[in-house]
Amino acid sequence: MLGLDTRLTDELNYYVKEIEKVARQSGLEPCTTIFELVDYKQLNEIAAYMGFPTRYPHWRFGMEYEKLAKSYTYGLAIIYEMVINNDPCYAYLLRANDLVYQKTVIAHVFAHCDFFMKNFWFSKSNRKMLNNMANHGTVVRSLINELGHDQVEAFIDCCLSVENLIDIHAPFKEKKKFDREHEDIINTDRLKLQAKSYMDAYINPQDYLNAQRKILEAKQTQDSVLNAETDEQDVLNFLLLHAPLKNWEWQILNIIRSEAYYFAPQAQTKILNEGWATYWHSKIMTDLYPLSAAEIVDYCDHYAGIVASSPTQINPYKIGIELLRYCEQRWDKGKFGISYLECEDFSERQNWDKQALKGRDKLFEVRSIHNDVTFIDAFLDEDFCHQHKMFLYDYDPESKAYKINTRDFKAIKRSLLDQLTNIGNPVIVVKDGNYNNRQELLLQHKFTGQALHHGYTLETLQNLYRMWKRPVLIETADDDGRKRIRYDGSSHRVEKL
Repeated sequence: MLGLDTRLTDELNYYVKEIEKVARQSGLEPCTTIFELVDYKQLNEIAAYMGFPTRYPHWRFGMEYEKLAKSYTYGLAIIYEMVINNDPCYAYLLRANDLVYQKTVIAHVFAHCDFFMKNFWFSKSNRKMLNNMANHGTVVRSLINELGHDQVEAFIDCCLSVENLIDIHAPFKEKKKFDREHEDIINTDRLKLQAKSYMDAYINPQDYLNAQRKILEAKQTQDSVLNAETDEQDVLNFLLLHAPLKNWEWQILNIIRSEAYYFAPQAQTKILNEGWATYWHSKIMTDLYPLSAAEIVDYCDHYAGIVASSPTQINPYKIGIELLRYCEQRWDKGKFGISYLECEDFSERQNWDKQALKGRDKLFEVRSIHNDVTFIDAFLDEDFCHQHKMFLYDYDPESKAYKINTRDFKAIKRSLLDQLTNIGNPVIVVKDGNYNNRQELLLQHKFTGQALHHGYTLETLQNLYRMWKRPVLIETADDDGRKRIRYDGSSHRVEKL
């Protein structure tokens, strides 16, 4: 990669084999994992491309690289490893890490690979995405050569602004088939007027055929929109099916959508996935394949940095591992079932121990079926909340510091679940593809108490207009009540409902 030797040293190869052996003996089932050794510049480049250095060219990857490079230079952040959900999995180790970090990261990677292979929410993942990403890059580069860089990049910008308008549960529903084969079907003899072969070029000139093609495309689009389903959360799929896109625009939007669905399970399971990997690298490094006495202090220092808490943001490593350990402890002591849940005596609950010893089995069950929302909803209870001092914080402008706003368990859990639902994105559905019988696209925001950012909404409507070619509207709500925002290609208009 990048013309440099990325092979592991003999020492690291030895530890990869040893740690994999321990991981498999413990019940983990990672697929084949290929490790590569890279320096910080290479790792920043890979991370900027979200693990796929052969992706399509776009300015945002360069921007992300600059951000990561500056963070590393000024000591604000360091990427210790990166692992890709693929079969085989690819993992990148930072060459500058000392041996303690390398062994820890190797154990961490094998736990991630096990999670990718065995978690239900990854079961629909494309396991050959490394090849697909390279193919996407080839397609986009060929379009740039054909149409010009600015035109293609401008449309990619439009697509990226709406890449989160997908239905994260769609892979588990019956798929809707769509294609652009009508581009070829339209280019048939049915567009032509009858003529002898030697007169065909005069009776059916190319300008006439192009005009007929546009008329037929418009009719197909109109018929498609009139028969379109409503309440479709996968807005990108709706656009692929019904928007009057050119063939090259359809290809790009389809690429953006497929990549959005590839990354969706990772966003859905960030807390559980990182908690699972941290749990196992901690277990392996301190118990199953323990570090030496000389190494353990460095390991603890590194571990403390990983699970450090902050009042301003969620640390998925911290919440994930602590909730998994809490779950393991509960099932080891038999703290489950009706009798435990109905027990209201605090002292009895604290001393409850039925010696069930089912903790490890429960952890593998959790790893197999849960995502972050279901994991938090099922296992984060009031005892855990108080034990780990979980509070809601607000910024106090007078003291210029964050202060505890509430200790109420229900409010804390609700706030956490709200941040995780739909990967933290607003739920937006297609309400009508032929609004007012004028082929206008009407979207609806499923308001749950959090208003849309007004500036982002206006910009997004403009980008949707670029694809729909007709006015686009969205119904939403805020503290002032319900409203409808419309963009007609020249200006926005807000209407109270």
